[in-house]
Amino acid sequence: MPEEVPSRPVVLTIAGLDPSGGAGIVADIKTIAAFGCFPSAAITSITFQNTTGVFGAEHQTASSLRSQIEPIISDLHVSGAKTGMLPTPEIIGEVIRMFSEMELPAPVVDPVMVSTSGHDLIGTEAADLLKNSLLRLARIATPNIPEAERLSGIIIESHSDMRAAAEVIKQLGPAAVLVKGGHRLSDSDEAVDVLLDEDGEFIEFRDEYVDVGEVHGSGCTLSAAIASCLALGLSVEESVRQAKRYVTDRVRALQHLPRIGHGALPL
Repeated sequence: MPEEVPSRPVVLTIAGLDPSGGAGIVADIKTIAAFGCFPSAAITSITFQNTTGVFGAEHQTASSLRSQIEPIISDLHVSGAKTGMLPTPEIIGEVIRMFSEMELPAPVVDPVMVSTSGHDLIGTEAADLLKNSLLRLARIATPNIPEAERLSGIIIESHSDMRAAAEVIKQLGPAAVLVKGGHRLSDSDEAVDVLLDEDGEFIEFRDEYVDVGEVHGSGCTLSAAIASCLALGLSVEESVRQAKRYVTDRVRALQHLPRIGHGALPL
């Protein structure tokens, strides 16, 4: 008899398109496939960007987003999901409705608000809806420090501030929160991320900081990796651990690869 081929869990990403391939949907698809899962995708916004910056965007409508996702759900069993750039209140509202109504797993919510180059990707009304409604549906939220500050109202200057912000964000409804610290808070050789898990326990992830300059798409890659690991049946803690190892290895590899683009380095 032929050897049985293991199934590939389907992971759905709902995010913006970066045509240059460094972030958003393209980064998610590359990552999901790298973890042995099958990527499916719905586009929330077509952005005009490259490694040097964001130059504009054409946002999708709520109905066009639903029209992308409904055929996926009717045909494929989705085992993991993540959200990225959700630029308008209409888009966020539709995402909330779909995750509430459809047989979809609780998503990894990457609360994308500002691009690597500093371009604001979400308005105040949309940010409020994400904060007060979408986060309630999340298996885990993965804000970086500026996003965690915006969601919690806490100025983050230390690891204890990261913990305090995670506690405030968890009160908004996500089952778990990962505050991504990077190297911003420390003069040491470590990058520290703080996970507040489903049981209310703090877990710190400490990795060697690899200084390669500004990196493009690391947040998208991390959240897609976490969603893939969850789809494979790993716990939240182990999913974060595996995802961080993958991103760190990709960042470390940039030291030895030819440069792509003239701005932030895409993974």
